[in-house]
Amino acid sequence: MKIWYQSMTKASAWPAYNVALREVIASVCDAGTEFEVHGIEGPGGVGDQYRYLEFIETQEVLANVERATREGFDAFLIGNIADPGLREAREITDMPVLGLGETSGHFASLMAGNFALVTGSPKHVPRITENFRRYGHTHMLHSARSMQMVRLVDLDDGFSDSGAGRTLINNFFAQCEAAGAEGAEAIVPAVGVLMVLLAKAGIHATPSGLPVVNGVKALIKMGETAVKLRATMGGVWTSRRCTYQQPPASLLAEIRRHYGPVFSTLPDPTP
Repeated sequence: MKIWYQSMTKASAWPAYNVALREVIASVCDAGTEFEVHGIEGPGGVGDQYRYLEFIETQEVLANVERATREGFDAFLIGNIADPGLREAREITDMPVLGLGETSGHFASLMAGNFALVTGSPKHVPRITENFRRYGHTHMLHSARSMQMVRLVDLDDGFSDSGAGRTLINNFFAQCEAAGAEGAEAIVPAVGVLMVLLAKAGIHATPSGLPVVNGVKALIKMGETAVKLRATMGGVWTSRRCTYQQPPASLLAEIRRHYGPVFSTLPDPTP
């Protein structure tokens, strides 16, 4: 089994996190599963809480989906809480494509009667809550809070500086306990980097006992499960009705004349 894990970070800006991410993945994946972790190599990788910057990075994500399809990967995981390019990616490949946000929300709904989000930046709150409502979690989503961070790359210090790591975790706990006091039953850390920091610290619950959903671990295991399920289902996975429908062969040549080499994983139409 070969799985592509797409981080939205630039390695040069997040050096300690990238080491920790690979360690967490290695600690939970099955024997025999091969994970390749890829970050942002083109423009971006430091500020995707802003929609415009996320849009720029998403172009690379979708190019990587097509590359992973050509190279024979079995699944593609988008390791960012906002799930950039998730729906578009499912339209251009047949392999399972899973997102960190969608997966975290579904796991949280299995663990509690409701859950609260704790984001890093306040800018991320509307973007992520919009997604979670689209995923069907309107009645499960208790609230969304923020750690009030402006520069998200400061999270990288938490992996190399124990004092900085403890300060970040305490800030996270403060938001969790406030949500818990208002009735939240579980917490989704709505930052992939924070999920890895908590995993490295062995934290899976708040001091008062609220479960903390580690979406990175869940994404890894769900990616493996999706590959196995697809194999037992005769290779069937993504529906091609409406939402993830692909252009019919009769339109493909015309589309490519106007858009370039798009839907590159689809075969050329027969003359």
